[in-house]
Amino acid sequence: MDKNNQTFVSEFLLLGLSGYPKTEIIYFVIILVMYLVILTGNGVLIIASIFDPHLHTPMYFFLGNLSFLDICYTTSSVPSTLVSQISKKRNVSFSGCAVQMFVAFAMGSTECLLLGMMAFDRYVAICNPLRYSIIMSKEVYVSMASASWFSGGINSVVQTSLVMRLPFCGNNVINDFTCEVLAVLKLACADISLNIVTIAISNMAFLVLPLLLIFFSYVFILYTILRMNSATGRRKAFSTCSAHLTVVGIFYGTLFIMYMKPKSQDLTGEDKFGISDKVISLFYGLVTPMLNPIIYSLRNKDVKAAIKYILKQKYIP
Repeated sequence: MDKNNQTFVSEFLLLGLSGYPKTEIIYFVIILVMYLVILTGNGVLIIASIFDPHLHTPMYFFLGNLSFLDICYTTSSVPSTLVSQISKKRNVSFSGCAVQMFVAFAMGSTECLLLGMMAFDRYVAICNPLRYSIIMSKEVYVSMASASWFSGGINSVVQTSLVMRLPFCGNNVINDFTCEVLAVLKLACADISLNIVTIAISNMAFLVLPLLLIFFSYVFILYTILRMNSATGRRKAFSTCSAHLTVVGIFYGTLFIMYMKPKSQDLTGEDKFGISDKVISLFYGLVTPMLNPIIYSLRNKDVKAAIKYILKQKYIP
């Protein structure tokens, strides 16, 4: 294509469910309710982990980070999506799209690492309980969380800058609700092979490696639990790990479906991003952050006790 004849875009148009007006109303109500649940549930967990001294442990420190991350991730895109459903104004500026992409990459990468750190924490707590306070000292778990945030941020800077440096000419319609990287790459009128390679490397570093850490941690955890003589101890250990494993399953399941599909089908040729892909995008973007506080609190006596403690102390009006 002759670059002199190109019309470079200054904004993108988010298609969403514009072809389904009745479905849009239902979608608006669903995401509004889910967003309110996300803010409330994760907000309560953050407050509980800060104000209740009994929750000043590595496990709840990581959980508080996870809750804060989920609030940041959903807030970067959900309010604008809700506004677009009401006003029908679906355009987003070039810089606004870059911000959405940066936050999504940073939060997603950081969450992968945090889930791996939480698995390691559970491994030390169950397999090396006598050395737990030494291995997982405050300096150690704060450093682990900080490294996760820093690494996620660096990955996001690299991925976002590589995408937004591409020329976008002519077609500016993103067949999605947000500026999701794969949907944006389809619109580029230049070679995206470097982007494909860096996304593959990012997938290995932030998806596969943390998942391997989680897998091997729980292999050792399961081995230790099965060797316990006390049935009560085994039930308590299983209960402690089940919430984390449930969150890992939901989070990684949707991520692998979205980002580990054959890239030749996603990044080249016609845009075939259909309803099923949008449902998966919704599931990853909203359902996982909504379920995290529910999963961690419903079966957790410590969190329930912390909420009662905070209410009695009148930290919450």
